[in-house]
Amino acid sequence: MASLSLSLTSSLSIASPIAKRSDFLSPPLALPCRISSPPSKWGRGRLTITCVRVGGVEIPNEKRLEFSLQSIYGIGRTISRVIINDLGFDNKVTRDLTEEELAILRKEVTKYMIEGDLRRYTARRIDRLMKMRCYRGIRHRVGLPCRGQRTKNNCRTLKGKRVTVANKKKAPGPK
Repeated sequence: MASLSLSLTSSLSIASPIAKRSDFLSPPLALPCRISSPPSKWGRGRLTITCVRVGGVEIPNEKRLEFSLQSIYGIGRTISRVIINDLGFDNKVTRDLTEEELAILRKEVTKYMIEGDLRRYTARRIDRLMKMRCYRGIRHRVGLPCRGQRTKNNCRTLKGKRVTVANKKKAPGPK
């Protein structure tokens, strides 16, 4: 029976009772968002692209265009919809885009302030507020919310971990 399963399914490693050396030496797994081509000695020499690079960022290949554009810093749902409508694209899966469509998409995305430029712009604006020493600048410097939120109970994200203060002795009250 073992010889029958070997002869019928010699390419399947699950059906063979004896493990081959090549089963243990599997090719390295391709990292996500990389162009990977396994070495030819593994017998699978096909080039696969797992992500597309747009605006200096690798956007996911398996999502629809509207949602994969949102992985770029500075592009949200509204702007991604505007980009798709301006170009007249269907909201199809990113891997289905042709090279011409990708070139047009890259050109359209460069019209917006994204990634490093946007991060530098916001950092400069916050730095300007801190140099002016206005209320918002002081709150940024101290690390507290600057839009009027209450700080007695919440805002743990900005204030950090709780610091416990030692209990004060209670003053003796009337008996």
